[in-house]
Amino acid sequence: MSSSADPAAGRERSGEAQVQAPPVADARGTPVLAADRVRKSFRIGDRELEILHGVTMELHRGEVLAVTGPSGAGKSTLLHTLGLLERPSEGRVLIEGRSAWELSLNERAALRNRRIGFVFQFYHLLPELTALENVLLPGMISDSVLLYRRRRKRAHQTAEDLLERFGLADRMTHRPPQLSGGERQRVALARALFHDPPILIADEPTGNLDTATGERVLELLFAEQERRNLSLILVTHDERLAARCQRALYMEDGQIGMDSGSPIPT
Repeated sequence: MSSSADPAAGRERSGEAQVQAPPVADARGTPVLAADRVRKSFRIGDRELEILHGVTMELHRGEVLAVTGPSGAGKSTLLHTLGLLERPSEGRVLIEGRSAWELSLNERAALRNRRIGFVFQFYHLLPELTALENVLLPGMISDSVLLYRRRRKRAHQTAEDLLERFGLADRMTHRPPQLSGGERQRVALARALFHDPPILIADEPTGNLDTATGERVLELLFAEQERRNLSLILVTHDERLAARCQRALYMEDGQIGMDSGSPIPT
């Protein structure tokens, strides 16, 4: 793989106002991702519907954390808020100790683009683009046209290497409607890893796949987590998958009800 695809090569920080507001760190250091008394409400007509009720949680470097609980508990809303896709109504989301919503719009966009990878249940690939072009999207978004042109060869090599490692070398020019569900999710995983982010968020990554296909995607996901020392948080209804994680949070009625499992050793 080219140097741009090497885990060490993607760890550059995107230039950022130092808005420091870290939670109290334990022996494992400052969490890479944290929610501090996060509330999230949505307005439906003249009514306010609160989904998250003051959630506080932490994800540490290299940790694999499952979020479980019944449908409607707020799991996906929590992940979308942690991934900076939704602004919390109250409270703070901290990325590597920085309060993300106190940053400028450009700084926050760069943080989301380079420091967080997101894998969705329903892939969210652009149907008019090829598999290769979908993987290249984070680079196209983060760079200016001139900068992307200068980096184009290296970016293509990174995307091609990812797709080849995920068994899609012969599917790079295929568009999403021409791919199976498992192939689409592998493309989505490659896209999430394009910038080699330290944080990976996965919302029911196998929820739309059959058991055998889902298992293959999970093997890739966990292999990449170990290879890159990713901090991984995932939502799942699968108790067996949750048991493979180092720790599990149980959500019910928009709150963290239980934290099970042992913290990773220091």
